[in-house]
Amino acid sequence: MTETTEPSTASAEPSGTDPDATAAEQHGTDPASTFTELYGTEPDGIWAAPGRVNLIGEYTDFNDGFVLPLALPHTARAAVSRRDDGVLRLYSSDVPGGVVSLRVDELAPHPGHGWAAYPAGVLWALREAGHPVTGADIALTSTVPTGAGLSSSAALEVVTALALNDLFDLGLPAAELAVTGRRAENDFVGVPCGIMDQMASACCTEGHALHLDTRDLSLRQVPFDLASQGLTLLVVDTRVKHALGDGAYAERRAGCEEGARLLGIPMLRDLPYANLDAALTTLADAGADESVIRCVRHVVGENRRVEQVIALLDGGDVRAAGPVLNEGHRSLRDDLRVSCPELDLVVEAAMAAGALGARMTGGGFGGSAVVLVEEAAAGTVAKAVSEAFAAAGHAAPGIFDAIPSAGARRLR
Repeated sequence: MTETTEPSTASAEPSGTDPDATAAEQHGTDPASTFTELYGTEPDGIWAAPGRVNLIGEYTDFNDGFVLPLALPHTARAAVSRRDDGVLRLYSSDVPGGVVSLRVDELAPHPGHGWAAYPAGVLWALREAGHPVTGADIALTSTVPTGAGLSSSAALEVVTALALNDLFDLGLPAAELAVTGRRAENDFVGVPCGIMDQMASACCTEGHALHLDTRDLSLRQVPFDLASQGLTLLVVDTRVKHALGDGAYAERRAGCEEGARLLGIPMLRDLPYANLDAALTTLADAGADESVIRCVRHVVGENRRVEQVIALLDGGDVRAAGPVLNEGHRSLRDDLRVSCPELDLVVEAAMAAGALGARMTGGGFGGSAVVLVEEAAAGTVAKAVSEAFAAAGHAAPGIFDAIPSAGARRLR
């Protein structure tokens, strides 16, 4: 759910463009041709895995809670060939520098890998799980905006896991590939993220949002056809990432764990919303830190908001989800305190221009917001947000439609 070290430098593309085609134009090549130029042979295949945007359900995944993400058309793409000599060679068109060469039997978690930690960590995690992965040549490119809270790191992990799964005939299902990606990020890269980002990248389907129970990884594909109802979901990339976010994700996670401990429950998922007020009183009486109380209030309320939005989608009343998004933003801003002036400005400007609802998405302290808007008003709302940023002296935001897209897949 949060991204600290970003693996690429791709930027958001405006509505109506093909992100992958645009990437090829920007880099003057695609992964296959880059692979051939670098390694002198054709790749064994090309794979893609998308970034995601989360409609609702923030900071709930590491609490065994509920989330509702959807995959974006923006993808990380990998041209890959199998190696059997214990060598892993990595290259990214989006990061300065040449090929990174590593020995697979020497892979170990440490901070010196940089962007290469994401794909290298996947291979390490597969080997740690007992899978006979003996090396690979990999060329990568990505159109997933980085630093935007749209899971560029998870896309990189999942595309690597899928390619290795195919090339080494591991037979792992999509959910297990997601678990592998999370282990890479948790234990190799060192980011204590939950499972949502990797599951969204691996398991989403076109035209749907993913209702995921992060405790048992049960999922349901929820139809999410906004166009048929005259609606649009905009993603607004603020293009900022504040240093305040460094370590703040881990602090919130620790606060949630402390709240659950004081309440005597395994995870905050186990506290029913109906019991929230009583639980908050119990925490206050026990002398719990205010930040712990706020974490509990946010997570339990956010799980309820996911359930509310699911019910509205199932009932065909998507417009009524707008106020729930607004409530979610207030909780992230005031209880979890992970918003920032730029994100708040997106929400304020969008709502003033007639949006149905808006909230920050992702880990916060920068990144992106989602805006639910009538399709006919999308241009007006986007213009209002851009003008508000200009008036505040901020760089122009990136704004594009969130089109529910396919999860990870082999392209050829």
